Amino acid sequence: MIGPTRAPTRVTLALLLACALALCPLLGGLALAAEGTIDYVKESEADFAKQLAAKEVASVKINKRLRTMRVTLKDGSHYLTSYPKKQEPQTEARLRARHVTVTVLSKAEAEKEAKHRSKHHKIRYIVGGVVIVVIVIAGAVLLINRRRQRD
Repeated sequence: MIGPTRAPTRVTLALLLACALALCPLLGGLALAAEGTIDYVKESEADFAKQLAAKEVASVKINKRLRTMRVTLKDGSHYLTSYPKKQEPQTEARLRARHVTVTVLSKAEAEKEAKHRSKHHKIRYIVGGVVIVVIVIAGAVLLINRRRQRD
């Protein structure tokens, strides 16, 4: 036999509101992070040489600190490749000889990119754990309230 249903208590509504508010910044941050990023596919130095010989390379950004090149092809695809130690002048000269737009990152930009690269995303895991705990607590409170209503 099913009894009359009661309206949710204030505690239940407060917990549901807390869960919703906890999820909003997480989802908003993920959406903003996904909008402005370019995904670079790693490639070998030999593949880069083939693309350069075929005149497919449109522009290159060189990071001297990491010894990497962010390559943009004429078809719009993006690649990340590296060059050997102390070969930056020869690599840049080879690119300019092929009439490729070359940008060398400043020391500050290169250090910022190096710092960003080594960073672990601990905050995401902490926020995810907190959200899961809040959801479990809200579920437990809802379960307890239903059992109290039956009795």
